[in-house]
Amino acid sequence: MRFGIYAEMQCPDDKSHETVYQEVFRQVVYADQLGFDAYSIIEHHFFQNFGISANPLAFFSAVAQKTDRIRFRTALHTLPFHNPLRLAGEIAVADILTGGRLECGIGRGHAWLFGPLNVPLEESRPRFDEAIEILIRAWTEERFSHKGTFWNFEDVAVVPKPIQKPHPKLFTGGTSDITYQMAGERGWGIFVPPLLPWAVLEGPLDIYKEACDKAGNKPDVLYLRPVYLGDDDAQIRREVEQAVLNFLKFNASPIFSKPPLPPKEELIAKGYGFYASGALEGLTKLTYDDIVKQEIGFIGSPQKVIDQIGKLQEKGGIGELTILANFGGIENWKAIKTQELFAEQVMPAFRGGISTA
Repeated sequence: MRFGIYAEMQCPDDKSHETVYQEVFRQVVYADQLGFDAYSIIEHHFFQNFGISANPLAFFSAVAQKTDRIRFRTALHTLPFHNPLRLAGEIAVADILTGGRLECGIGRGHAWLFGPLNVPLEESRPRFDEAIEILIRAWTEERFSHKGTFWNFEDVAVVPKPIQKPHPKLFTGGTSDITYQMAGERGWGIFVPPLLPWAVLEGPLDIYKEACDKAGNKPDVLYLRPVYLGDDDAQIRREVEQAVLNFLKFNASPIFSKPPLPPKEELIAKGYGFYASGALEGLTKLTYDDIVKQEIGFIGSPQKVIDQIGKLQEKGGIGELTILANFGGIENWKAIKTQELFAEQVMPAFRGGISTA
């Protein structure tokens, strides 16, 4: 099993944008030293509490100069908002500057991003599908032409090409069954939302694994969980309770912001039923005890978390446990502490270093 870290770059109102970037930069450098396999950052815009990672490729290109081996992964590029020809070249540049350590998550984007960007919600899926075709051709063909619904061009060459051949590894993620089906058929890795308990994720993941099996592909599930470690439950709670509550509050914050989302009926009809389900609003009502009990967060002693990961392994298909150490505006020292304890006391249990008994 691989072990990675994921950050949304959530920014509370009392912390500057510059401080968030400086802290996460240092955390990535330390994650590389500790032996984590990958660092994933979302692409997101417009909503500070949710995340201020508007240009993950620029961040990866910078931090790659201070790291040696850790891989970098966008989770996810929001394809309906990009010109895929330009994005293909930008990804190739980042692959070069990271020394071939780049991986690409691609997705349709959160429903609340379409209004500010003036892209019709019903175009999310067809734009996504067409952009995928263009990206892959841009990376694998010297010159090509395309005539589609949203983009048309004749005899273009996208340069530079990525170091990795035929292109960086691809992932996707989301909440709709069609996404899990497509990922399995194409042989992509899949991110699962870090907000939902296993009981909610089991059905979509079964669709993904079955699609992988039919297509002859190996499942590669990236299971995301906020993590906080310690030896005393009371002290852990004092240190992390507000941050983990903020994590859920910040994830749901665009629901309550302007501009408002479309009506529920429209969201459902246009493939964004999750945002009409009330699930995000419900997350803000969970208590700390709910979060721990439902394993929305892996919070507790290293041995407890080892046991939780072991149970995940038994379900099959989990390629990487991707932890969130920086969430909800947590203090930098706490994120660093989580990374360190996880690397020293949890990861060795799955890499032959210590017993899991």
